Amino acid sequence: MSTPADYYDLNRIRPEVLAVLNRINEMGPTFAERAFAIDEAASFPVENYRDLAAEGLMTLTVPEEYGGHGFSLGEYAMVGAEIGKYCGATALTFNMHNSTMMWARFMYEMPHLTETERAAFAPLRERQFRRAVKEQGIYSQPISEAGQNWTSKPAQTQCRRVEGGWKINGFKKFASLAGYCDYYSIVCTEVFDGQDPRHEDTMNFIVHKDAVGLSVQGDWDPLGMRGTNSRDLVLKDVFVTEDDLMMPPGIFIKTLPNYPHMMATLTPTYMGVAQSAFDFTVAYLRGEVPGHPPIDRRMFTTKRLAVSKMYARLAPVRALWWQAFMEADAFPSQAQVLRMYAAQYNVMEAAQEIAALAIRTCGGQSMLKSLPLERIYRDSRCGALMLPYTSEIMEDYMSVLTLYDVDEFDDAPGDEHGARTSLWRGAAEMPLAAE
Repeated sequence: MSTPADYYDLNRIRPEVLAVLNRINEMGPTFAERAFAIDEAASFPVENYRDLAAEGLMTLTVPEEYGGHGFSLGEYAMVGAEIGKYCGATALTFNMHNSTMMWARFMYEMPHLTETERAAFAPLRERQFRRAVKEQGIYSQPISEAGQNWTSKPAQTQCRRVEGGWKINGFKKFASLAGYCDYYSIVCTEVFDGQDPRHEDTMNFIVHKDAVGLSVQGDWDPLGMRGTNSRDLVLKDVFVTEDDLMMPPGIFIKTLPNYPHMMATLTPTYMGVAQSAFDFTVAYLRGEVPGHPPIDRRMFTTKRLAVSKMYARLAPVRALWWQAFMEADAFPSQAQVLRMYAAQYNVMEAAQEIAALAIRTCGGQSMLKSLPLERIYRDSRCGALMLPYTSEIMEDYMSVLTLYDVDEFDDAPGDEHGARTSLWRGAAEMPLAAE
């Protein structure tokens, strides 16, 4: 496998981050060996999580003052991509846990929050950080719901005020880590009599895995990313209180369009998957795949040229992706947002293109299930359809940002049910954090 030294400018990486990247590459071959059985059984990568927890890597984005690593979004993304080289399902579920930590950290740091909002937010996030650091608690972040894009209409999962708190009813589709995490981050809509559900009433609660009324249902037998164990999560009259809030009411929707990079954190996994397809091809043609005959296939011109095409696709995608994540911040400029949208689109498209080219280049024997390429190919196909930033949504967002001014966004033609709630709305529009 390639190492970070092969594709990053190490002068721009902190020593603490490079140490973690190198450690992942030391652990990676074990993850890769386990990936075969995990994929075959569609089971969860429990052992990989134990290893990551033992290394203290479940708290990468938790602030240092709470016992975490304090990695930036870009630094976290590099780690996720390294994990993705060895086991896509581990990297994808690892992101769900870390995204919850990132929301608690970066949404709190948003410059347009009022002091009152920040004061209410502080103890809520401290509780999640404590659970992650002291208890080594694992979080799931199920948001998707069948039948609609959660950024186009208010979440169908709803909460309603009752004495002492709220009751949540609804379900989440593709709930990664379902049955294997300790806590679920539930995005829902607070509903009121005589009023239609609104995005402004979005709430986010942390629900313990043993909460009364919470259940994991259905089978899990997908094309790829089989180890994510993304079964249905059903909530029936699940009782929560103000202490279970992940953040104060209104913060989620208030920050969503203003830190769009936080919605692109599925890409590290697929950046890693793309790299793994390239690395496998190189090793296969050199006759260096462990456990298989050392046959040198480099004499074929067509195969050599195909490898050059794969690299020519991979290198610029990684460069764009790395730039987009290293500059990630609240209230980014239009140019930064466009780079991120383009990176999201290109990573998801390139992963499947590179994996497909790897199959054509390596030939039929490489498709045996005793080799990883067959799984890599199936995993690679899943990224382009993952919400909130599917390839189609990214095409729409990039077209709107390049063809219309900010004040024209809401009137720009598009699908009636388009997912533009999360569309960036302009750095110049940042309000002052006044009481």
